[in-house]
Amino acid sequence: MVLIGFIAIVLLSGTGAFHHASSTAGKDVLVINLDYQIDPGATEMFEQALNGLNYNATEAVVIEMNTPGGLVSGIKDIVPIINATETHVPVYTYIVQDGWGASAGSYIAMATDKIYMGPGSFIGPSTPIVVGGSAVEQQHVTGAMEGYMMSLAQAHGRNVTAAVIMVLNNTAYPALNATKIGLVNGMADNFTDFISAMNLSAYPEVTVNENFYDQFLSALSNSFVDGLLLTIGTLAILLDIYHGTVIISVVGLLCIGLGLIGLEIIGAQPLGIFLIIIGAAIMLLEFKTGHGIALVSGMITALVGAFLLSPKYISYAPSAASSAPNSTSDIIAAVIFVIVGLFVAFYLMQISKGFKSRKYAGVDSLIGVEGVAKTEISTKGWISIEGQQWQARSDGGIIEQSAKVVVVSRDGLTLIVKKKE
Repeated sequence: MVLIGFIAIVLLSGTGAFHHASSTAGKDVLVINLDYQIDPGATEMFEQALNGLNYNATEAVVIEMNTPGGLVSGIKDIVPIINATETHVPVYTYIVQDGWGASAGSYIAMATDKIYMGPGSFIGPSTPIVVGGSAVEQQHVTGAMEGYMMSLAQAHGRNVTAAVIMVLNNTAYPALNATKIGLVNGMADNFTDFISAMNLSAYPEVTVNENFYDQFLSALSNSFVDGLLLTIGTLAILLDIYHGTVIISVVGLLCIGLGLIGLEIIGAQPLGIFLIIIGAAIMLLEFKTGHGIALVSGMITALVGAFLLSPKYISYAPSAASSAPNSTSDIIAAVIFVIVGLFVAFYLMQISKGFKSRKYAGVDSLIGVEGVAKTEISTKGWISIEGQQWQARSDGGIIEQSAKVVVVSRDGLTLIVKKKE
């Protein structure tokens, strides 16, 4: 089953590129739908779509863009793929109506042969964000990306000054302004008008979207999701200590495994990883303390670590007005998770009370345990508990053979039982 699943994922991951490469009846236009963050999932989509592209069957490649940005590593991975493609066929960018060509998206657009924008769209801001870095480190990275943006603008004959301002001043240009100053090549009311302006209307379009595997990579590229998976995995293992079911432990280990894969993909910050480890250790102490405080404290510590996992070099903000690497939805999810943790802590406290009231040594450990009457029981008889035979007597009335019983107390080595209702 694992092999079949792996083969299915591989086939899914190559679907877009295979479809296009097999098109030999005539030339078509490859449309890459970049309606995603720039992350390993988006990079995989570009690699599958453009590496090994059948240039003889391709008239042009169009990036239909609406992205808030993403990782700087995504820029460094995707731009060379675009540059290699441009040596064979033209690559264009169309920022859709009311769409974003923000942050990492602005660098990708600047690497293409032509950029057109829809009404209400904008390009930029393009200042990289160094999460947790010093002012000197921020200046160093900004300077490097300034030079990179400058080279992209120069290579395609665009307004270099305006392109550099996007990086240095974190400026965004609306479509009309960007067209007037020569930062982009023009405007088109919609995608159809853009295709017409590029003289591509006669060619069939083949659209590439993120497939299941790409979306899987994108999900694991979210640092907060990775932290949440690690925290949920620890909570599941803690629950299984109380319940003793293998399934919950398997789910917990699966969540932890996915979280660790995500940390490897994004290159997570060590401080965030350290806090999650500390939080997990505190959560597991709940089994010893049983008062709920360890569980909730550990969850909060781990969630703080989740917020600090974000890769150091990003070019992305969840909103145009904020440069924070985490969105409002992440904060809401964290609050909800803490509330759920409070309920789980209360639930475990109740279970813990039952554990503490029960004796675990000797015959007393059998009090409250169910068994089966092997003989008729009155003042004397025999019961079976987990395959072991014990002498027993009824606490009142005759208990027939094969009836289910519950141990209520003991008299020496004789168990006193009652019939289970």
